[in-house]
Amino acid sequence: MTFGLSFAPLVPDYVVWVAAAVAAVIALLLIVARMRGALIRTLALTLLVLALANPSFTREDREPLSSVAVMVVDKSASQGFGERAKQAEAARAALTERLARIPGLELRTVEAGQADGETDGTRLFDALGAALADVPPERVAGAVMLTDGRVHDVPADTGALGFSAPVHALVTGHPGERDRRVVLVSAPRFGIVGQQQTITFRVEDTGAPRGPAEVRISRDGETIERRSVLSGDQVRVQVPIPHPGQNIVEIEASPILDELTPLNNRAVVSIDGVRDKLRVLLVSGEPHAGERTWRNLLKSDANVDLVHFTILRPPEKQDGTPINELSLIAFPTRELFQQKINEFQLIIFDRYARQGVLPIIYFDNIARYVRDGGAVLVAAGPDYASQTSLWRTPLEAILPAEPNGRVTEQAFHAALTDLGKRHPVTRTLEGAGAEPPAWSRWFRLVDARSIEGMTVMKGPEEKPLLVLAREGEGRVALLLSDHIWLWARGYEGGGPHIDLLRRLSHWLMKQPDLEEEALRLFARGREIVVQRQTMAETAAPVTLTAPSGATRTLALDPADAGVWRKSIEASELGLWRASDGTLTAMVNVGPPNPREFAEVTSTTDVMAPFTDATGGSARRLAARAGAEIDVPRVVAVRSSETFKGDSWIGLRMRDASVVRGVGVLPMFAGLLGLLLLVGSLALTWAREGR
Repeated sequence: MTFGLSFAPLVPDYVVWVAAAVAAVIALLLIVARMRGALIRTLALTLLVLALANPSFTREDREPLSSVAVMVVDKSASQGFGERAKQAEAARAALTERLARIPGLELRTVEAGQADGETDGTRLFDALGAALADVPPERVAGAVMLTDGRVHDVPADTGALGFSAPVHALVTGHPGERDRRVVLVSAPRFGIVGQQQTITFRVEDTGAPRGPAEVRISRDGETIERRSVLSGDQVRVQVPIPHPGQNIVEIEASPILDELTPLNNRAVVSIDGVRDKLRVLLVSGEPHAGERTWRNLLKSDANVDLVHFTILRPPEKQDGTPINELSLIAFPTRELFQQKINEFQLIIFDRYARQGVLPIIYFDNIARYVRDGGAVLVAAGPDYASQTSLWRTPLEAILPAEPNGRVTEQAFHAALTDLGKRHPVTRTLEGAGAEPPAWSRWFRLVDARSIEGMTVMKGPEEKPLLVLAREGEGRVALLLSDHIWLWARGYEGGGPHIDLLRRLSHWLMKQPDLEEEALRLFARGREIVVQRQTMAETAAPVTLTAPSGATRTLALDPADAGVWRKSIEASELGLWRASDGTLTAMVNVGPPNPREFAEVTSTTDVMAPFTDATGGSARRLAARAGAEIDVPRVVAVRSSETFKGDSWIGLRMRDASVVRGVGVLPMFAGLLGLLLLVGSLALTWAREGR
């Protein structure tokens, strides 16, 4: 219980001060003039001023509040090395017992530093702030952190804490720990497909003398180079980028004797492969209604460099005029189909028939170009069933369907085959799920017999419409109708021509997202999604390997036609691998090279400057490997600049309290105030009457 005096003036403050000044002047004059009753008159004036100020006696009933201390226990991955976790738990138990014996102290314990798939590094001060979010600064007694010392959110100054109390760090582990790690000096984020990128790194040894290390460089799980390096030296390595999309490069160094962990002997670089320009050669035969469909699609893609030639002379028109005199632009056949053919990612023949423009030997070049990794798309019309068909050239060896010389002229809806419902090119085409499909009809189909590859779209009577095939390292597609332009023109509502033609072109150019057989890993925060794309009826189980080397087998669930999927929670940061025995996929959870594993040796150097600034200390729990831990005594300190000693740590005890009740007694209110004022006047009159 505390007592006090408060004022609640009955008039504005300036009136009270003016009245006090006037009363002081009058009292001074009375005293200087030595007038009779000067003291009594001064008392009366004083009481009058006090009445205007309206003073009151106050009484507060206060309840003392406990001081709050926080113990932050580091549960990050690096705490799992050696005996650190065991030391931390032993220290936690001892401190909890000792702090419980201090009267007026409330202990809060919080665990921090567990990987959530998004947080990079050990963040103990974030956890400390969350634990004290509802505690006023004047109640905070301090904090004790049980950690290996590798804390990545140490504030720049003590003002960022929000309270004035000591912070202590009790460090697990022991001096002299050894570890080797790979440090990335520079690494690109993007690379041009077909070119090389330079990665600079060094191998660092902590607690061990400088020595040699065997380094393995791999890309997408395949070893591309091995070399011997000296720890501490910067090394440059050239890595080719063979495909678009993610290229995961691993740099792994051999371990050293008695090192803490081999996890940070590996560094990961994710390089997104991008194509400089996709070069496409479009050769159109006789002019027809859908000729511009292909051109408009390819020209709309800023990443496509299109070379387009149209043969203006129909094959049935033979008037003896030389080809070079008919050409608006000379057709550089030798340059395109012999000298620079390998510069194109895709060659499209749109209703092209043999008419003497391309010598037979150039078709041999095209077939060889496909087997070496190129791509050819034939968008066929009646020309494919004629005597001048491309089938009757050396391209016969790579084309997946043989024409029988007939053309079906009737209305039909293009439909997906069973394989087409699973193939990435056609699987999710809008309108394909309806019966018949919700797109316009076509009216012409070249009859052909599929001899290889996959038929993903069909016409009337199950006749092949779109056939996809692989030939050597390359790919071939055959579209057996020239009426896709009806979709582009919006006839009967049109159809998904843009999606179909774009996916078809990108599949031919080996876009990774459109592979028929693919195993993929996706990281979404703490969730890892394993996805298997396959043309088979079932998907084999997948073995998932965590960054620490722990494995588990997953049975995938059917998600869509041709797609199998499974989601799990990621328990570790770093590079995860998945394999079904045939395909391999990798993904990073969190940053490619987590700070948690960058430096794993325990240390007091990181925390010591900050703890010293708060009056606390950073000290080890164990002096050497295998030694018993030495937990310091905890002392309650009321007021001091230093809260540490050789064998003890201190907490700042607070005198905070909360008001439970307030009593107020006005001095000049009611009968008491009237008696004081009347009494002072009566004394003045009595003195004057003598």
